Amino acid sequence: MGGLHKSQHPRSRSVQSIDPAYVTQVLHLLQETWGHAICELDWKNPFQLLIATILSAQSTDKQINKTTPKLFSRYPTPYDLAQADMSELESLIFSTGFYRNKAKNLNRMAQQLITLHDGTVPSTMDELINLAGVARKTANVVLGTAFNIASGVVVDTHVSRIANRLALTDQNNPVLIERNLMAILPRDRWIDFSHQIVWHGRRICMARKPACTQCPLAPICPSADILIQ
Repeated sequence: MGGLHKSQHPRSRSVQSIDPAYVTQVLHLLQETWGHAICELDWKNPFQLLIATILSAQSTDKQINKTTPKLFSRYPTPYDLAQADMSELESLIFSTGFYRNKAKNLNRMAQQLITLHDGTVPSTMDELINLAGVARKTANVVLGTAFNIASGVVVDTHVSRIANRLALTDQNNPVLIERNLMAILPRDRWIDFSHQIVWHGRRICMARKPACTQCPLAPICPSADILIQ
């Protein structure tokens, strides 16, 4: 891959002016470093992944993975979850935070799966975002990870932070960040890009103390020199 000087990628510019060669380099380095990246939530079917992703809001994958084994065992199907005793459901997911609201959403989501989708998780964006507790990020996770459907780009805190540090966007709103990324990334990389950025954010480009000296993207990252100081 040919080298690009950082001055070619100033932080303040429109998406339309981003050099495609720069985007290609970013994707190449991410693939080279994190080509094995996958969703780190534990799941065995789309229903489990949908539950885990809803629970992951304002929590960590590590905490969710500690919580879901008992939850999945207690409520293996939408029919079981739809009939859940709310106090029991709340106690099972208490450690994930915002447990009352999450319990209501899970129970309502399961009821909707039964009444609207014959007890199966739908595989379209429009159908998913109409379920309780599901917004675009959750829908993108389920579609990309469970169904391998590239409907968009998952934008969590890691993707938001690193996309800005890499000057792939200058937006803070997740919807606008996703729109920017969809405009510059090849569709066949949307799913892997999200997984790879999340892994990069958890292991190297942390929020408070990014390990820029160990980062394979540092030579082309327009934020590296600032973050190292």
